[in-house]
Amino acid sequence: MTNDIRIDGQRLWDSIMEMAKIGATVNGGSHRLTLSDEDKTGRDLFKQWCEDAGLTVTMDELGDMFARRAGSDDSQHPVGMGSHLDTQPYGGKFDGVFGVLAGLEVIRTLNDHGIKTVAPLEVVNWTNEEGARFAPSMLASGVYGKVFERDWALSRTAVDTGATLADELERIGYKGDLPIHDHPFKGFFECHIEQGPILDHEGIQVGVVDTAQGFRWYDVTLEGFASHTGSTPMVGRRNALLGMAKIVQAVDDIALEHAPLARGTVGSQVNIGPGSRNIIPAKVEFTVDMRHPSADTLEVMDSALRQVSKEVADEIGLTLSLEQISYTEPVAFDETCVQAVKSASEMLGVSHQYITSGAGHDACYVANIAPTTMLFAPCKDGISHHESESAKQEDLEAVTNVLLHAVLDYAGVS
Repeated sequence: MTNDIRIDGQRLWDSIMEMAKIGATVNGGSHRLTLSDEDKTGRDLFKQWCEDAGLTVTMDELGDMFARRAGSDDSQHPVGMGSHLDTQPYGGKFDGVFGVLAGLEVIRTLNDHGIKTVAPLEVVNWTNEEGARFAPSMLASGVYGKVFERDWALSRTAVDTGATLADELERIGYKGDLPIHDHPFKGFFECHIEQGPILDHEGIQVGVVDTAQGFRWYDVTLEGFASHTGSTPMVGRRNALLGMAKIVQAVDDIALEHAPLARGTVGSQVNIGPGSRNIIPAKVEFTVDMRHPSADTLEVMDSALRQVSKEVADEIGLTLSLEQISYTEPVAFDETCVQAVKSASEMLGVSHQYITSGAGHDACYVANIAPTTMLFAPCKDGISHHESESAKQEDLEAVTNVLLHAVLDYAGVS
């Protein structure tokens, strides 16, 4: 009976800690930017581990790595497991890496027990999920999901050197020759830390992810008139920063009107001019991020933002430019995959609950092509993209055991 098998939690933890040594930071995090020398070293280690486990490793033209374990019916499309090995600048040890190495641990466990699946299995490392060195994020999975064009993705330039993605793939030896779209999956499962506080604060070990928030990103510019702070009366001032302040409050109010799932944020990229303490701000440039798992609600939030921004600009006498620069649709993950995760959680007797992903992940784009879902593990206080990012060994073990049994159910046991 396969119901009795469990992964080796210590082996999984040791693998995560070993990978964390590559690009280790003084404050306990990891710094492995996409296609950097550190990323190459991390990829090399992952490739070696996969080959040691008897897997065949191939790469597509964007450097995505696929480590395949044959099934008894190898004509079937593989069941994929994975995430990404790149990190944020001075990021954490678990974001992305956990999902890749959880997939590898499933393979190692099946090897230990001599279990063969009907469908083949693959462990996947997607290129440039973080988007820290090459924008945008989730670049390769976005090409796979037919959101971005391949040639456009390969032409993206690194923020540090200006080299293209294609150049850096060649430099580190990870430009494959497989067409990125010629890789179907029977299903795909991505493990990840939650990157939010819900599971940790409620003491839940497994998040069964059934939806992912859509989001709209905006660039906003307000232009007023620069004049002397002492001699210009309060009435009639065209203070662009005052306009921004009112919109910041409005963004919060709009999100709260659609609680608890809505998110609304004015980001930390703000430019204010002309840059003197005794001149009224004449121009501000800032960003807005709106999120919700319902496309209809996002549309309502979009309308509210546009209306209030116009009202503020008219009230103060400002020129307004509000441009939506990005829209990622909400994702409803595949019901069969979600049920496989829920059933495995129930069979194993681990605490679990449905949860919405507030962040973007490779799985969100893969879902455009293949049946897909995600599994979340709690992380301490929901902190991520930071060196202090932390997760418990027993929680990662619980989620990976759920992954193991969900995949066995989905792929079939020979």
